[in-house]
Amino acid sequence: MTAPTRTRPTPAERPGTMWPSPPGALRVRPLPRETAASYLTRLAAAYHLAPAHLLDGLHITATGTPAAPHATELHLSCEAARRLAAFTRIPPAHLDRALTRRPPPATAPTATARWQPLAPAVQPLRACTTCTLRRPPHHAAPAWIHPAPDLPRAMICTRHQQASSDPRQRTPLDIRTLPELTHARLTARRPPTTASLSWATTITTRWYDHHQHLHNRWHTRLHQLTTANPHLTHGPASPALTCRNLITYPETLTLAATLDRLPRHTPLTRTQQTAFLHHLAGRLHLPRLAPADHDLLWQRLTTR
Repeated sequence: MTAPTRTRPTPAERPGTMWPSPPGALRVRPLPRETAASYLTRLAAAYHLAPAHLLDGLHITATGTPAAPHATELHLSCEAARRLAAFTRIPPAHLDRALTRRPPPATAPTATARWQPLAPAVQPLRACTTCTLRRPPHHAAPAWIHPAPDLPRAMICTRHQQASSDPRQRTPLDIRTLPELTHARLTARRPPTTASLSWATTITTRWYDHHQHLHNRWHTRLHQLTTANPHLTHGPASPALTCRNLITYPETLTLAATLDRLPRHTPLTRTQQTAFLHHLAGRLHLPRLAPADHDLLWQRLTTR
């Protein structure tokens, strides 16, 4: 009697298989700090699907109203995240590391996904187009990433000389004419503390809005940006507003690093304040720095 032929077990029959159906044929790699909504949208586009159809195909129940990838985030339950990782053939730990700002998984034991609107202040920024194209399957679907949490709110790709600083900028900006932006990003080896970065951002924003101290330099930088990126003038908002974080980027980093050197819990004497302003003026390449009495920098110098 002939022994029966033994066939190899299917994926559904193998013990410990994460997903009973074959995984996706296309490898779509996430970018560092990419949002879950952006990644799912790019993954679906690789299969010429809408995100809702891809979620349905993975048997993930979606709630909420999806919008543009930069305006919504996708909250995945643990089971939904597991199915997404299995389909993409990316280990869950690797996917979690890439999508670092992904919201905590929902506690539901089932595979669920919820679209959650994002406030403009925390919306992601447009990723470098060249970096996106280098990720398989090499199609031009846009990607949206969160800026680094320990740096001013801007995306600067030092390799491909692209940057963005506002969700309303649907295309990254060409910054090849502004080498100081790349230099500031490359030399920020030691990120400033959260408190100093917050103070520095608030102070430089006030200086920018009130045309103080560095106005001529920042005005020139804005002119260079709009000249290299003529589409900015046709955007939904003024380039002076959407590019503010980018224009003040080097000086904000310099001010934050300088504030980190101040002694903690000890107010400065008048002599120390004068010495600090002299030192800061040198760091900012200014002949002198004389803030008005209502300047926020004085508030920081007198705060313990």
